[in-house]
Amino acid sequence: MARPREFDRDTALQRAIETFAMHGFEGTTTPMLLSAMKIGRQSLYDTFGDKRKLYLEALRRYSEDSVGATLSAMFASDSVLDGIEQALLRFAREATTGTGQACLGIHAVTEFGTTAPDVAAVTADVTARTMLAFESRIRDGIARGELATELDPADAAHFLLATLSGLKVAARGGASFEVLRGIVRVALGALAIR
Repeated sequence: MARPREFDRDTALQRAIETFAMHGFEGTTTPMLLSAMKIGRQSLYDTFGDKRKLYLEALRRYSEDSVGATLSAMFASDSVLDGIEQALLRFAREATTGTGQACLGIHAVTEFGTTAPDVAAVTADVTARTMLAFESRIRDGIARGELATELDPADAAHFLLATLSGLKVAARGGASFEVLRGIVRVALGALAIR
């Protein structure tokens, strides 16, 4: 008869996210995961499957949470420019506090690129959703006269996506929130009416 699970699955998954974000897939060993998640080997396999399945679930959860928070911040304000600023600053704040310094999404892209179809599918979905939201906000900002009319919405959305990634990489390299806020100011200046 199987023993009942003696740990909180969501807590264990969050700990796995933090471990993978700090060390990457290859740099994370099963003993590291067991220690961080505070579970036994059999519980890991029974609940999450193997290390790869756990990694993909962790990446999906992290991506959903991260994109959800970014989009919520972006659409929380009536002002398009303010909404984009809040999304970028939220990302910068997260990048410079606590475990936010290590981004599982950025780590996945830099570690795997497009060589692992299962990982690339997750990162491509996140990218597509974020791009769609940025493009929508940018089109709205142009139509309302808040953003420069010469902006190409797709190009500007790619620029903002690259800015988000750059904020995380800069934070991982030790940049402070003040430095990241300066980057956000420059990015917003690129969108504003001149």
